[in-house]
Amino acid sequence: MSTSTELKQGIREHIGQFSLHVLLVFATGLTIGSERAVVPVLGRDVLGVESLFVIGSFVVSFGFVKALLNLYAGKWGDAYGRKPVLVLGWATALPLPVILIFAPSWSWITVGNILLGINQALTWSMAINAKIDLAGPEQRGLAVGIDEAFGYSGVAVGAWVTGLIAGQWSLRPEPFYFLGVVVVLAFLITIFLIRETAQYAQAEIDDDEDHHDANLPFDAVLKRATYGDRTLFAAAQAGHIEKFVDTLFWLAVPLYLTSQGLGIEAVGLVVGIHSAMYFLQVGTGGLADRIGRRPPVLVGMFLAGGGVLGMVLVEGYLAWAALSAASGLGMALLYPNLMTVPSDAAHPTWRVAGMGVYRMWRDAGYGVGAIVIGLGMEFVSAEAAFYLTAALMFVSGAVVYIWMEETHPDFGTHEPVPAEGDAAPTRAD
Repeated sequence: MSTSTELKQGIREHIGQFSLHVLLVFATGLTIGSERAVVPVLGRDVLGVESLFVIGSFVVSFGFVKALLNLYAGKWGDAYGRKPVLVLGWATALPLPVILIFAPSWSWITVGNILLGINQALTWSMAINAKIDLAGPEQRGLAVGIDEAFGYSGVAVGAWVTGLIAGQWSLRPEPFYFLGVVVVLAFLITIFLIRETAQYAQAEIDDDEDHHDANLPFDAVLKRATYGDRTLFAAAQAGHIEKFVDTLFWLAVPLYLTSQGLGIEAVGLVVGIHSAMYFLQVGTGGLADRIGRRPPVLVGMFLAGGGVLGMVLVEGYLAWAALSAASGLGMALLYPNLMTVPSDAAHPTWRVAGMGVYRMWRDAGYGVGAIVIGLGMEFVSAEAAFYLTAALMFVSGAVVYIWMEETHPDFGTHEPVPAEGDAAPTRAD
């Protein structure tokens, strides 16, 4: 098989399959977005959960399950291909709308979010790796930006639509009928229309199979992507901390704004505006292909932290909406480009596994963030969760400034840590 013709990479060359993966990641965002504005209020107002920390438990279960499954999704994607893992991810989500509609207690919601964590890990991991497979190295940042832009646009639309439905009818079951339609359609598209893409990563490997950094064992990948390389550590810790912002908008923002007298429809819009700004990742990912990953990550960390901090220093719907947008813009700058760092630094033989390690540490931030934010809200105040999240974003941004080197393949300064047995690092041009 000729890799130069049949397996040529590029977004334009594979626009049909690339577009289907964009549609699927939008559906992935719709799935999680359908919980964003409604479920925390459902726990408080319908299921009678008084403890804010207990309400946070559904994000804890989601975060840790998603983090662990991200790690295995990378291994399974290499071993079995992208499509089988994608199918499994959507199959796992099929019971979720039923659980949310009929759950008699909060513990059922927590169990349902375990399924959501599996779904999000498997579907989003494979969606992004499939896009990277198809796009190739020269359009990697753009591919990641498009993936995250449409995924988080789905989150925004899901939060807005379900908030609107809940405001017009009730907190359940009507919002979760919408979720059921999304999950079933995504499952059918995956089975009947999606094709395998792993062979395009293999084509990159064939061109570079003797590279000194190829074929690292999984434990070596785990070590390098976690703490063995300062640049990858800086990316992993930043990814972990920025999930506190995402968790804040999922857990604390709806509860805080409703406690300030804002209606559920308006809360859904404020939360949706934050996620809608992620659509700008189409531009910020492409921008990083031209100027590097590090500058937008740095700006984004401090802008997102500042937006979070401002939300408890102002009052009023318009001010909250504006600061929600500012924090969302910061996330749009940092989010795709943090993810591109391990993709840049990894050899194609272990790129999916390396991305899995990064995504594991990143999404563990959901679980840790929910615990920290929930405890802060429970024992200090709702405002304390905002102050703490902002402070951690500023500290994490400082770590990025000090330790993260540029990884862009054309003008980056980062050189991979030598594998065991290598005398010195060697850059592949």
